[in-house]
Amino acid sequence: IITAMDISICFADFPTAPIGETTRAYRQLGIGYANLGALLMATGHGYDSDGGRAFVAAVTSLMTGTSYRRSAELAGIVGPYAGYARNAEPHQRVMRKHAAANDDVRTFPASADIHRLATVAWREALAIGTVNGWRNAQASVLAPTGTIGFMMDCDTTGIEPDFSLVKFKKLVGGGSMQIVNQTIPRALKKLGYVEEQVEAIVAY
Repeated sequence: IITAMDISICFADFPTAPIGETTRAYRQLGIGYANLGALLMATGHGYDSDGGRAFVAAVTSLMTGTSYRRSAELAGIVGPYAGYARNAEPHQRVMRKHAAANDDVRTFPASADIHRLATVAWREALAIGTVNGWRNAQASVLAPTGTIGFMMDCDTTGIEPDFSLVKFKKLVGGGSMQIVNQTIPRALKKLGYVEEQVEAIVAY
């Protein structure tokens, strides 16, 4: 995804010339979340829980570390972003801070394997980036993904929890439809409910 996003900068149109110039010089990307709330539901984590926060911290670190590792690999192939030379020391310092923050992530059994992979990703990102630099001044962002999330059939968008387990949608041709969060059955099974209970809850 990072490779595709970086390539897309070369073909993108921008609202103003200065924005286009800055984007081509620094190649900022914005990989982020959609459906995170549903992931927490599916894994049986409360959105506002220590286990949930640890799980999301590990996923975030893995996603970001992997993205910057790929950015460093791309820099070795096609060169770092144009503004890298004068920002090399601060950029490397930020990467080291990210890696150090990963080391401080609290882990639980459900997030331990993900955190181990994140630690490897950051170690590799630093090693490769120290030699190659990075192709992108920024790789990740926590952005709202409302439209994209609905197109992807997500139950939740961005990083937020679901605003309602049941939604009512007005249809263009008139009428409305009721939509139940599709993650609910999976979450209930994860929490130990039997099939008959799950069906009854979803029907209700």
